[in-house]
Amino acid sequence: MDAQPGAWPRGPRGRLGAPPLGARAPATPWARFSAWLECVCVVTFDLELGQALELVYPSDSRLTDKEKSSICYLSFPDSHSGCLGDTQFSFRIRQCGGRRSPRPAEDRHYDSEAPVSLQRESAHYFGYVYFRQVKDSSVKRGYFQKSLVLVSRLPFIRLFQALLSLIAPEYFDKLAPCLEAVCSEIDQWPAPVPGQTLNLPVVGVVLQVHIPSRVDKPESSRLQQCGQESLLPAPLALSSVHELDLCRCLQPVLSHVQTLWELMLLGEPLVVLAPSPAVSSEMVLALTSCLQPLKFCCDYRPYFTIHDSEFKEFATRTQAPPNVVLGVTNPFFIKTLQHWPHILRVGEPRMSGGLPKQVKLKKPSRLKTLDTKPGLYTSYTAHLRRDKALLRRLLRGLQKKRPAGVLTALLRGHLLELTQSFIIPLTPPQVRPFHQEDFLCSLEQAGPQLTCILKGDWLGLYRRFFKSPHFDGWYRQRRKEMARQLEALHLEAICEANIETWMKGKSEVEVVDLVLKLQEKLVRAQGHRLPVTEETLQQARLYIETAIGSLPKGLQAALCPP
Repeated sequence: MDAQPGAWPRGPRGRLGAPPLGARAPATPWARFSAWLECVCVVTFDLELGQALELVYPSDSRLTDKEKSSICYLSFPDSHSGCLGDTQFSFRIRQCGGRRSPRPAEDRHYDSEAPVSLQRESAHYFGYVYFRQVKDSSVKRGYFQKSLVLVSRLPFIRLFQALLSLIAPEYFDKLAPCLEAVCSEIDQWPAPVPGQTLNLPVVGVVLQVHIPSRVDKPESSRLQQCGQESLLPAPLALSSVHELDLCRCLQPVLSHVQTLWELMLLGEPLVVLAPSPAVSSEMVLALTSCLQPLKFCCDYRPYFTIHDSEFKEFATRTQAPPNVVLGVTNPFFIKTLQHWPHILRVGEPRMSGGLPKQVKLKKPSRLKTLDTKPGLYTSYTAHLRRDKALLRRLLRGLQKKRPAGVLTALLRGHLLELTQSFIIPLTPPQVRPFHQEDFLCSLEQAGPQLTCILKGDWLGLYRRFFKSPHFDGWYRQRRKEMARQLEALHLEAICEANIETWMKGKSEVEVVDLVLKLQEKLVRAQGHRLPVTEETLQQARLYIETAIGSLPKGLQAALCPP
């Protein structure tokens, strides 16, 4: 299926933009480009081959043939969508062989400071697609069909959609030279550092973005003026690199957002059947973002087709459906995945009586293979009662055409409060093993009812949560954070001790052992970005020097190589 793609080698970096003042030269070619993107692909329709990879840039991208094949199939809407004009959507594919090389230090630094839900993917790629299909009599098939695809391990959908809206129309008019210039500009961008506001120049526009960090407050202003005060042209400021218009994306299912939040929390298998890849991918991404700040630990595919190499894995009836949220557009999936416990069928957004039409909750037995009407087909009964007052406010706001940002902030605030109320009782640090029954007994005095007004069977929801992939993901993350904190506290305690008093009467072997352990702790503190102050690190270095200075010259030379 793959055509032999044309591509450019990674030559000297372009000079379309200057690196920021004080920036260090990257250690490897295209390092700055690689901090944002894995590669850029162009997919076209070939009469003999079907979807074919026309171009990959840079040419020495590490994509395997299997990954290229998946990108080709997922970069075009299937024949049921009938997308004319320009369409944007996204997909997510599994990397072949998982992580194939050690992560660079920049990746580790980014992940240590970024919110867990925005860390780089280690085993998947995101594909951000700009697809154009227009009538063209000069083409044998009668249509111009081509997709520009940005492949990245960063979940920055808003940023990459904005970038595509700038460069794709330009590329479709001017083709390869334009794309090469754009990639050279991206190679001049500063790395994405959590907590920083960055100016990113491309095709005569400056995108201004804030990279979220773990210490950001949800209500704080995302963008601040960065160092360059007189940018011309004025920057195009994005309010977020990753947050979608949640209220618009979930508009047809607002009356069931409580049930859907529970299904996401429990990692339940869900199929989203939508009329187009754009609706499918936005619905899946909106649903999986409902758990923030909790990381969505299950698999999810914003857009998926029957040509995907994992189709048989997901469609098999010989085992229980996997914990995946699957976005599809082909009605064939209704028949193939009829055994999945939850299927959400959505149509194009429609209004009824001035209000957005809501899908209905339906039993799976009412699922028809061909003429399936919109609805949430499930036997699941929500543990918590839905917030009717919130639903009325959202629907009234849509009816009165209130600003989208206001309604999305209202919905996102409700979901954030819900998730935090559920997680807060779980978060007090415990060195001892976690005991579910002990925890459940504690809920009466310190449960989510203290911070959330919703009533319902919280106990039953926790019991189901303990069996889900998200509990395992949360538990691993908490253990990791606790281990980091204990390491930091241990290093601080050592640095507060009087080392000279400790060394009195100690043998050379004991002093050498202290030096080696302190050196190891110093390397870990710096490499793993442990939460310790610079003063503590400086004190550790001083202790190492003091301990080494107390040893014979021969040992000093061995412990301090030139």
